Amino acid sequence: MTSSSALDAGRAAAAERRWSDAHELLARVDATDGLAASDLEVLATVALLRGEPAASVDALSRAYEGHLAGEDTAGAARSAGWLALDLIELGDFTRSVVWAKRAMRVADAMAEPGAMAGFVRLAPAVAQLGSGNPEEARQEFEAVLTIAEQHDDRELAAVTRLGLGKTLIETGASAEGFRCFDRAMTAVAAGDVAPVSAGVISCALISDAIMAFDLERAGEWTSVLDRWCRDQPELITFSGQRHALQAALLLIRGAWAEASTAVELALSRFRAGDYRAVYGAPYQLAELGRLRGAFHSAEESYRRAGESGWEPQPGLALLQLALGRTHRAQDEIRRSAAGADPFTRRFLLPAVVEIEVAAGDVDAARRAVDELRAAGRSTPTPMLAATVAAAEARMQLAAGDPSAALGAAHDATRAWQSIGAPYERARCMVTAGRALLDLGDRDAAHAEFRGARDVFAALGADPALAELADLMGDRRAGVLTARELEVLRLVSTGLTNRAIGARLSLSEKTVARHLSNIFGKLGLSTRAAATAYAYENGLV
Repeated sequence: MTSSSALDAGRAAAAERRWSDAHELLARVDATDGLAASDLEVLATVALLRGEPAASVDALSRAYEGHLAGEDTAGAARSAGWLALDLIELGDFTRSVVWAKRAMRVADAMAEPGAMAGFVRLAPAVAQLGSGNPEEARQEFEAVLTIAEQHDDRELAAVTRLGLGKTLIETGASAEGFRCFDRAMTAVAAGDVAPVSAGVISCALISDAIMAFDLERAGEWTSVLDRWCRDQPELITFSGQRHALQAALLLIRGAWAEASTAVELALSRFRAGDYRAVYGAPYQLAELGRLRGAFHSAEESYRRAGESGWEPQPGLALLQLALGRTHRAQDEIRRSAAGADPFTRRFLLPAVVEIEVAAGDVDAARRAVDELRAAGRSTPTPMLAATVAAAEARMQLAAGDPSAALGAAHDATRAWQSIGAPYERARCMVTAGRALLDLGDRDAAHAEFRGARDVFAALGADPALAELADLMGDRRAGVLTARELEVLRLVSTGLTNRAIGARLSLSEKTVARHLSNIFGKLGLSTRAAATAYAYENGLV
């Protein structure tokens, strides 16, 4: 294939979003004959989407020089502006400032810059937002949006609404901010936004929706991102982040097996080059480990997530609590909440309540509940209502008011049930059961506990099972893993090891090993005794 035909094929592959082919062809031409500035811009986009940000920065830098040499000021300003934005994403803030100044200088020299006058101001506005100046950033984003709308630049308007929405949320106007997000995501879904911008917008907005306890938006936007990624099977960048975000939603929905698969996919895409998954993939792996009781591996995964520069909270503090390091958990969550912006702080508040209650500081827990309740009034969502009720129940129980705790726990249980979040629903059933014990209704309490136990066992939430066993006065049942509970239930139906293996897709030898572990943990020696135990303890 000649360089000319390779170039044409590379351009066509990029237009068709066949990113692997486009990268191979364009990089080959660039290495042998060099590329024109406009084609270097295409190569930069392709390299970024293939998970090679350094190569993208190099291509864009050369595109800038090429545009300047050809006196294409619009092209030079565009290349410099994208470099400034990309370098912020890569954490190279010093070089970003340099490129932003170049972009603005070139645009200022243009007789009619058009929408470019707004585009070159994006990176400085993003930098202001990141440095803790949301009010100034808001003014910049509003000015850029005005320019974008004047020139009907839909992509610039969508990217700007991402930044503007974030500034509005940070300054307390959450409802208005999410309306900006809605319009940005509508542009992505309509195909009005180029690939890099579409990926940045989608991933950022889904993450913010999860942090805002807005499952409806998060679910809708995840569907958009999923379709967008599926239409580009050769995409690397954003593909791992997509799976990490899916895992977060699947955990909430109680689909932990599917969440585990999504986490593994996120990690594989991270290893393949999706640098944007550096935080989300290990953090969601850690969350799964914490909830399932794999504490050592969870701690290691939280550490890896923290190496990205983002704090792995509230998960790490909750892990410290699960490990019995209550004061360490308290110190960590207090430090994180104190240093967070208002939006992030609200996301941390449920963990603040849980940890402060465990540490015995009911007043601190009450203040956190009040703050969370105020947020629920300003931007209500079903998940936030459930979260507030659950926090209220925990706090009231710790404050010595079991009647109030019971009412809040039942409200939370119904709310979690309505949004399809079984683990949180079961946790609230445990809170209700504890309140009932304090009120002297042991039978009703144990009915709540049994319902919660079934959920925890189905999910494989071994730490929650162990804690529940303590409450029910049966420490032995709590030490069984989720798989061992499955085997015990099937033994109680009279199935043989071979039949149990067929039912659970396990070898007969593996079933025998599980049964041996069950006998040892429960102090039993026969299948009949195990069956009797299962019936006596409500496991079947």
